[in-house]
Amino acid sequence: PAPDLAASLRDALARGQVHDAQRAALPPWPQYADLQQALVHYRGLGDHPAWHTRLPALPGGKLQPGQRWAGLPVLAERLQALSDLPAGSAVADTYDATLQDAVRAFQRRHALADDGVVGKATLDALAVPPAARARQIALAMERLRLTPLPEALRFVTVNVPEFMLRAQRHEAGSLREDLKMRVIVGKALDTRTPLFDEDMRWIEFSPYWNIPASIARKETVPKIRANPGHLASQGMEFVGAGGVSTAVTPENLAAVLAGQQRIRQRPGPKNALGDIKFMLPNNQNIYLHHTPSTGLFNRTRRDFSHGCVRIEEPVALALWVLHDQPEWTEARIRQSMGLPRPVIARLAEPVPVLLTYQTAVVDDGVLRFVPDLYGQDALLEQALKQPRPQRLTSVKTTPTAPPPLHTRAGAAESIAAE
Repeated sequence: PAPDLAASLRDALARGQVHDAQRAALPPWPQYADLQQALVHYRGLGDHPAWHTRLPALPGGKLQPGQRWAGLPVLAERLQALSDLPAGSAVADTYDATLQDAVRAFQRRHALADDGVVGKATLDALAVPPAARARQIALAMERLRLTPLPEALRFVTVNVPEFMLRAQRHEAGSLREDLKMRVIVGKALDTRTPLFDEDMRWIEFSPYWNIPASIARKETVPKIRANPGHLASQGMEFVGAGGVSTAVTPENLAAVLAGQQRIRQRPGPKNALGDIKFMLPNNQNIYLHHTPSTGLFNRTRRDFSHGCVRIEEPVALALWVLHDQPEWTEARIRQSMGLPRPVIARLAEPVPVLLTYQTAVVDDGVLRFVPDLYGQDALLEQALKQPRPQRLTSVKTTPTAPPPLHTRAGAAESIAAE
């Protein structure tokens, strides 16, 4: 719930500690202050003349190097206002190298392919008014207010719509980012990655993939029926009370559909989990893991999974997580990832993992925007427009906690109206 700022201010004035109260009211995330500055800047652009004129249609559907275009002056004006083009830059008659560099900077900040070509996606992003971006920044700030900063010395965050993982630690009163890598998350259409926080407790090298019953029913069994050789080619087997079997029989398939058996994939190069998974026990069976489909990390939009989070650099993350356990050297980690059977490394200290949702992020001092992948910004904005309940001041009651942003149940975001 939002703090009662008026009451806090009155109390601080009475105690002569106004500055302490101001600091206490701010969320502890370092990025909050950066977003505050960005919010001031974008609100200041609310009536900027660069957005009074609509950009004209692109020549042939895209603007490429050396082309002429009537929209070049307005394009340059917008890029200067957004700080992607240095102030005072001269505007050439054609789409020159200076403007191309500015467009690339804009594209990188807006989760677009930074090819310097102005196509439909880039033109659409350029058309978004600063007021809309200011709202996006404000929503990101609200999410930081709703997200507790872990007290553990080290923790991991996965920003789902940004498709990024960061490993961070507390050091000398501030946060230090040790690792950053690309991730793949759940499909926006039907298998979204839930938002929650849990502790990572162990790492499993060379894991089996126990295919979830829903995936087995919808995908795996139909593939095996269409091609009985699929089971062997993918290193899969049936597992039940009677043991392990690789026989593709109607009885085994029926047992899987009835929930009496399961299908699992053995460790190996085709294993869907890759050669490592990071376990954070939760009731939705969500975890971090590698993948044999590493080419997908090069995509700009990376929602391809069934809900789990696929990570780009598993060895680096394993070394970071196991840094206090020197017996787990890089050589031992890599060796364990190539074995025909699972190997478990239990963490000496749990590492909190937060699956978060920020569509405006300050990264390495640069403000970046990403699309609202799961429509959660729209839900939060709608919730914040609801009338605030009246505060009870004369009757003492025992407060009940509202649903937090990241629930232990792992449900998709549920935001209570303030």
